[in-house]
Amino acid sequence: MDKVTRLASENQVVIFSKSSCCLCYAVKILFQELKANPEVHEIDQEPEGREMEKALLRLGCPAPVPAVFIGGKLVGSTNEVMSLHLSGQLAQLLKTPQPIS
Repeated sequence: MDKVTRLASENQVVIFSKSSCCLCYAVKILFQELKANPEVHEIDQEPEGREMEKALLRLGCPAPVPAVFIGGKLVGSTNEVMSLHLSGQLAQLLKTPQPIS
């Protein structure tokens, strides 16, 4: 869990993903279109990927991937990100500098 927490706090926007996941791809494209420049970690290509996946679930992510962090805080997975986007709150979150914990 320490590795996930550390990686999540190293950049303003961090996405934990799997390279073969279509929902992960959609979330990554959304953040790119919003010019958020996310740091993406493909956990299926990490030696500790299984442990990272379990850590994301323990941190409260409803699905292990995609897991989105803004300012070091867990935003959630696809449903939470899309809900924020459709309500206009995601763009606002990205405009407001978030403290990285």
